[in-house]
Amino acid sequence: MAVTKTHPIKSTLKAAIDYICNPDKTDGKLLVSSFGCTAETADIEFAWTRRHAIDKGTNLGRHLIQAFQPGEVTPEQAHEIGKQLADEVLQGKYPYVITTHIDKGHLHNHIIFCAVDMANQRKYISNRQTYAFIRRTSDRL
Repeated sequence: MAVTKTHPIKSTLKAAIDYICNPDKTDGKLLVSSFGCTAETADIEFAWTRRHAIDKGTNLGRHLIQAFQPGEVTPEQAHEIGKQLADEVLQGKYPYVITTHIDKGHLHNHIIFCAVDMANQRKYISNRQTYAFIRRTSDRL
């Protein structure tokens, strides 16, 4: 079963996105996907969404990591599971970039999503309940 963790991004959104999209870690960027934005310009698109937000908070984005046990899944399966997780948790409201890293002994997904939703311009609320939902969804998938 995959392990998950999440944390806010307060100041280095471009650096975080550049790190997760590293071609050496993502099989030449074959394991990079996005929703509601493009991976190359996600930081600019997230900033535009935040600029028009009613309630934006202090976070630029959120970084969700989903790590699998060695041999548990293939890189393609891990990437697909990560996309399903992001789609279910974010419900089509938040733009995101997802990558699957293959450079370690274990496969892991990085999902960076905008701290503000595209539909209602409201900030993402991160608390025990939202994390428990992420955890349950990841375990089910």
